[in-house]
Amino acid sequence: MRYVLLAAALLFALAPVYWMLTISLKTEVEQFASPPPWFVFTPTLEHYFEAFITRGFGTYLLNSAIVAVASTACALVIGTLAAYALARFELPWRLNRRLSLWILSTRMFPAIVTVVPLFLMMRDVRLLNTLASLIIVYTGFNLPFVVWMMRGFFADLPRDLEEAALVDGDSRLGALVRVVLPLVSPGLAATAVFCLIVSWNEFLFALVLTQTDAAMTLPVGIAGRVTQFEIKWGVMSAAATVAVVPILVFALSLQKYLVRGLSMGAVKG
Repeated sequence: MRYVLLAAALLFALAPVYWMLTISLKTEVEQFASPPPWFVFTPTLEHYFEAFITRGFGTYLLNSAIVAVASTACALVIGTLAAYALARFELPWRLNRRLSLWILSTRMFPAIVTVVPLFLMMRDVRLLNTLASLIIVYTGFNLPFVVWMMRGFFADLPRDLEEAALVDGDSRLGALVRVVLPLVSPGLAATAVFCLIVSWNEFLFALVLTQTDAAMTLPVGIAGRVTQFEIKWGVMSAAATVAVVPILVFALSLQKYLVRGLSMGAVKG
């Protein structure tokens, strides 16, 4: 019965992915056929050609990659340093705990609440319709998650490791880079995967802050194929299929670190 339930859950999860893949390979006649051809149809690559050759989905894909990688890297660097400080340095008046809760509380706000202020700020500094605006916003959006996750990983490590490095003449930053970070690399990998997925799939901020093809990301570009006259199901499915591949490859390449990283900082003591 356990395997039957697992197979049913797997089928339920993969059915939309299979439907998206088949729609991207079907002609428009086969897409709207009734009953739909689930397995037997004539595959075509015309939708992929239209998406990435005729239209500008290649630019959207590159923009998404630049924004996701840059914002994830910035959030990891800044958030890791902040998490290490909160985990290792005792601040007066229990500010460590209060700051941690305050940082986490920023993720509790609905994203729509911050859209208008962020739009006005980016307009004032003339960063609308640029990748820099998205990198800044996504970095700020991912920072609370990075700090909260990495603080737990650092708290699990004994202080003796850094103290031994300091006694040997290493600096605090050198001990962090050469001793601590290699030990929490599974946590870094797990945090990076989640940050990259959030930045890659984000739609609301990208829709509001970018209106030109030069700065538009893939989720906004895909949604733009829904017009008042028609819906390009084949082109949208082709672009979505390609959009899944980079994240899937990245997550699979870090799979051995992912489960360990998620459980590494779960228990303190």
